[in-house]
Parts: sequence; structure tokens; C-alpha cells
Amino acid sequence: MGAAGAAAAGRGRGRAAAVPDKKRLIDYPRAGKYGWQRWMPSWKLVSGLCIGFFGSLVAVAGIGYAMVGVPNEENAAALSQNNVYYWSNGQQMVATGSGQNRQNVTIDRIPKAMQEAVISAENKTFYEDSGVDPMGIARALANMARGGDTQGGSTITQQFVKNTYLSQEQTVSRKFKEMFISIKVGTKLTKQEILQGYLNTSYYGRGAYGIQAAAQTYYGKDAHELEPSECAFLAALLKGPTYYDPAGNASLDSSASAKANRKRSEERWGWILEQMHNDDKLTDAQYQKAIKKYPEPQGRKATKGMSGQISYLVDTAKKYVLNHSDITEQQFDQGGYQIRTTFEKSKVEALAKAVKKVEKEKLDPEKRELDKHVQFGAASVKPKDGAIVALYGGAGYENGHFNNNADTSGVPVGSTWKPFVLAAAMEYGTYRSDGPLSPMSKYNGNDRLKVLNNDGSYVLKKDNTPFLQKNESDRAWGYITLRKAMEQSVNTPFVQLGMDVGMRNVRDVAEKAGILDGSFATLNPSFALGTSTPSAIRMADAYATFAAAGKQAAPYSVTSVKFNGQEIDGFDKPRITQAMPENVANNVTDVLENVIQNGTGKNALSLGRTAAGKTGTTDENKSAWFVGYTQQLSTSVAMFREDPKSARLLSMNGTAGEESIHGGDVPTLVWTEYMKAALKGKPDLGFPEAEPIGDVQDAVGAPSPTPTPSETPSETPSETPSETPSETPTAPSPSPSDTCGFFGCEEDNGGQNGGADNGGTDGGASTEPTPTDTNLDGGSTRGNGNGGIFGGPAG
Repeated sequence: MGAAGAAAAGRGRGRAAAVPDKKRLIDYPRAGKYGWQRWMPSWKLVSGLCIGFFGSLVAVAGIGYAMVGVPNEENAAALSQNNVYYWSNGQQMVATGSGQNRQNVTIDRIPKAMQEAVISAENKTFYEDSGVDPMGIARALANMARGGDTQGGSTITQQFVKNTYLSQEQTVSRKFKEMFISIKVGTKLTKQEILQGYLNTSYYGRGAYGIQAAAQTYYGKDAHELEPSECAFLAALLKGPTYYDPAGNASLDSSASAKANRKRSEERWGWILEQMHNDDKLTDAQYQKAIKKYPEPQGRKATKGMSGQISYLVDTAKKYVLNHSDITEQQFDQGGYQIRTTFEKSKVEALAKAVKKVEKEKLDPEKRELDKHVQFGAASVKPKDGAIVALYGGAGYENGHFNNNADTSGVPVGSTWKPFVLAAAMEYGTYRSDGPLSPMSKYNGNDRLKVLNNDGSYVLKKDNTPFLQKNESDRAWGYITLRKAMEQSVNTPFVQLGMDVGMRNVRDVAEKAGILDGSFATLNPSFALGTSTPSAIRMADAYATFAAAGKQAAPYSVTSVKFNGQEIDGFDKPRITQAMPENVANNVTDVLENVIQNGTGKNALSLGRTAAGKTGTTDENKSAWFVGYTQQLSTSVAMFREDPKSARLLSMNGTAGEESIHGGDVPTLVWTEYMKAALKGKPDLGFPEAEPIGDVQDAVGAPSPTPTPSETPSETPSETPSETPSETPTAPSPSPSDTCGFFGCEEDNGGQNGGADNGGTDGGASTEPTPTDTNLDGGSTRGNGNGGIFGGPAG
């Protein structure tokens, strides 16, 4: 082999030798870049990418920083607008909003105590920090990633930035924009300018934007005149005025009652003063003086345009908007919204006129002490629709009456509840019947009736003596049909009927008809007599279900909302449902027609057209109601006396110069006067004919069975019960096979012998004292819109 061949062979052998086997690759990894290493980027590439990435971030941040402007409280004030409300026909009702209650002041006109109060409470490092809380922003973004609330801890600077934006949306882009602006604010404005801007743009509730408006709204003075204690109170409002205004905001949230808000306000007020003292912003002497007494703010005041019934219409519509959208109260009060309502101007004016006319004719508070503090609440709803066309909320904000009596809780409805008991009997029957019960069934109408459980035992009081249900008088009605009992509003038949049907069934029927869960009273025998406290709006709506042959539509007051001309979703008409069988509703209507024709509602006959309705009066005449309807309109009217200091209901015995006030008196007169005007020129549509329903099943102890009627029940006025007293039947021995109590037929009836309480009657009848807690025992305390009609607990 020549030299060239040898060299070639050598090169071949060298290449072959340079390729190790698998074992050698593992044993000698440094032999070259093999396996995973060939995919690793070089350090030069990594360094380049990092520099490029961070450079891009810096560039983006720089651009973002350069593009944003510095907020100005003057601009924020200029951007605030009115909210405009419209009648149902599109004509403007009123314009009201923050633009009328906002005035900026310079930092030298803001007390040092106010400045220090917000710093001690919200941002102790205000004078040292950069104006941005990175951890707070990180928490907000983390919350957003989890689908939760994106709000995080913010500095005063960030809050000032947020206050200057009309949109309070919680998004990633807004958070980053807020961060850039806050950084820029921190470099362009002094801390005093930032603090001034924050205090001038913050929302303090009651429509007050800025410290000057807040000082005037709550204390009737200029900002520079505020005392340290008052400053701490106003600083507490910044936590959320809905929940820290001691006047309460129960119409917006049932948990924001005046009592609960007062407690929260006092606690935070005291805490802020303590923080100021700990931070050496108050001396010992100043702290002791400030903490000595809670600085009681003034009550609410009427704003421009918010007089007469307009204030209550706006209150109702605003509440509906907030409960049917994601709009916050602060956003809403900043203005820019156009709200079209269901309210008809002519009907609102007719209802107010009817109340004023009857008040003038019947009440004279100047001469009669018992005519003082009498109030009315009323509402009118369209059947088969739910639109609230009119309401009467009270004497008006300008007269110091801020509770909306049309949408308030705490006023028991009395015997206007009995139609729900009858409807439950006709839909579900009783524990003794095989199906629906006929309104021609007879029950004992005598006074002081011993009420029976389903097993035949007596309902007992805590002392183990039988509970006795009373009527208004001791008249011995004997066994009378349920139709006659409704006509004359006799209590005892409906208490026993409720026990036989099951109070849970009664409750279910009322709820499906439109009564809200939060207004129901305790389920005991007197539940059948109207111890529950739904609002006038809800009672009108529930009776509209009877008027509409069982079709139910939730009450609503707003048909459209626009923000700066752009439509906001969520304000379609409520869905209509069949709440009860059509013939059940029609039979209830047939019975309630008879109440007006021959019974306690005769004062409504002057309406001059077909109508149905029911009167209601409660224990000691603390409230009186009339709820009635035609096919076109369902209207409720409530009358009550209220202690202005404690908000407890007072007896109306002696009011209007009468021994006692009944639902068939003043409330029925108001109802009739209004309905005449509201239905003027409208046809009399009558009601659908009621087909015979159910079997006659008389109560235990009835003299003899009654044959099932072969035609629609009808009772003439001549069929008056005998005046001869009938004996109350002796209760049969308890049967172990029946364990149904007044809570319904259940395995555990919840203690059916737990006692009963005072029941409402037409005439103010009361029962023997009982241990159970209800809305009537010892007087009722009224709440304002306890949850409200639109989604909260109030009725």
C-alpha cells in the first residue's frame, strides 16, 4: 500500500474511531454536542432576547406614561351630569344628579383634621409612597384571573385617579391605565394637590360629591368649619356611604338599615379618631373632646325637583335600575343616564289628589291629637303586565318624609291576606278533603274559637292552655260558608282553614302570586290573618294575579335605560307565568266581588263598575288596607299611624273622630276616588265567569254535610247568619294517623303547639297574649323598603 493509500486508510480509521458507541456517549459527554444539548440556545441568544423583551416593556411603559394625562378635579366636576327621568309616554319628568351638589375647594379651605382623618384611615404612608401600591394592583389582577372582584388595596393617589373617571369598570386595561396615571400624578403634582383632588372628587352619599358638598349635606356648614369629630364621620363615609350613612339605605340593600348603618358608622368613626390619635395627629385633649360624643348629622333634605311624589317615583326607579344592572350607586349618581319609567303622570296626580281629598275630609291634626302622624301608601299596577303606573309614597321629601310608603315594609296587611288562604284551599284542598275545597264549605265563625291541629288536638299557648282566636265582635255567627266569612271578614273560619290547608301552602300561594319571601311573618295560626308585611306595590301586584286569571308578572318601574344615549341591556318586560290555576283565581275574584257588593267593601260601590277587593284592618287598628282591582288596574291603599321617633305603629282608635278605623272606611274611599279618575272613559270589562270548583267539605263539628253546589256559588244579602249563639264544637280525640300541623303535612311539623299570636282583623280584634314573636304583638316597627320590591326582602 502506498503512502497515499495508507493516509486515506488512516483517515478512514480515524473517522471510524471518532464515532463512539452508545456507552461511550454516556461515558464521555464532552466528546461533542449531542442529544439535548444541540437544542439549547446559546447565552448570546438568551441575553439578546431578554434585553429585547425588557426593552420593549420599557418602551411600552414609556409610551403609556407619555400618552396619559394628569387628572383634574375641575374636569371631573364639569363631566358630572344629571340623570333624566321620563314618564311612560316619553315626556321628561325630572332631571336630577350630582351636577347640582358639587363644589371644589382649595386645600387651605379643608380642615387639617379632615386631611389627617383620610390619611390615617386609608393611606398612612401617603407622604412617603410613590402613589402606586404594586401589591394592591397584583392582588386585583390575581382576583380578576380567578373571576373575582378586581378591586385591590389602593393609595389615595390611585383613588383620586379613579374618581376622575366616569367609568368605574374593573378591567386589566383600566388597572394598567390607572397605574400609569398614578405614577405620572406622583411626579407632576404635589401631595397637597393630590389630597385636595381626592377630597374634592370623592363620593360621600346623598348625592354629595366633594368635601364641601358633604359638609353642607350632613352638617349644614362649609368645609373649613368642620370639627375633628365631624371630619372623622365624613371620612368614615368614604368606606361606602350606602352602608355608613346612619340615615340608612334599606331601599338599596336590606342590610343597610338605619340601625345597622348607625352601628357601622359609630364603630368606624371611633376607629378613625383612634388612628389619628395613635398617629399623633390629635393630642390627648383633642382626642378626648372628639370621642366624647358622636357628631349627629342632619337628616336627609329634598333636592331641586324632588318634591311631591316625584321624589318617590325617582327613588323607586333608581332602586329598580341598580337591582337590574351592574351599575353602582356612585356611578349612577355621577349622572349621564336617561331612565324611561312606567309611571303615568295623570294617574300619579290622580292618586295624590285622592289621598289629599280624603285626608282633608277626614283628618284634622290641628284639632285632634289622634289625627297626627297618620300616613298613606298606595300603588297601582297593570294586570297581565306588572307595570307600576302610579304610586303614593307620602307627604314628600320637602316635608321631611323620606320613606317611600308605597315600597316599605313593616305595615301588616290584615284581612287582605285572607284571599291567599282561600286560594290555597281551592288549589290544594285540606288534610280532610280529596281535592280542591269549595268556597261554599262551612267553618265555625264564632268568637274565641279553640283552634285545632290536624290531629284534633288544640293549638296551645306556652302555659299549655288552648289558644283562642277572637273576632272583632262576640257575634255568634255559627257555621258559615267561606264566601260569607270573606264577605263579612270573620276571622275564625280563616284561621282554622289555614290550619287545615297548611300554612306553608298558604305561603306558597302568596309567594307565587307576587309576595316576596322577606315580608312573610312567622307561620302560626295568625299567619292566615295578615301578620305579614308586604309593600303596597307587592299587594297591588299580587291581587293583579287574581285579576289576570292567575297570570303573574313581577312589578317593574323602568322600561329602558340609556347612558349618554347608548341603550343598556337588562330592562325587558318581566316574564309572565301562570301562578295558580285559572279557575282558582276566577273563583277568588267571584268571592271578592261579593265583598264589594254585599260586605265590608261596600264603599267601593260608588266606583260604578265591576270590581273585586278586600278590606283589611290589624290589631288595635294600627293599620288599615283596601286592595281591589278591575281587569285593567289593581290598586292597594294602606293607612297607618307611626311614631316619628321610634317608627313604631300607633293605634288609630279615635282617628278621624271614629271609634276605630277599618279598611272599608278611609282606605276604600281613597281607592274609589282614584280608580274613578284612573278608569274614566275606559270600558267595564267585568271578569271571566268562575266555574264551580272543589267539593264542599265542612269543618270538624259542622252540624251536617252540605251538598256540592251544581252551579257557580252565589249568596244573597238575605242569607244572614242566625243571631242565635252556636256552641263551639268539642275537639275530637287526637288521632295518631294524622300528624299534620299548621306548617303543612310533614314528618316534622315544626312544633304545631308552639302557640299563636295576635292576628289582624277587620276591626282590630286581638287575641290572648301569646309568646310567639310576630309583627303585631306589642306594636310593629316599620322598616323602609326592607329589600324592596325589586329583588330585596321588602314587599
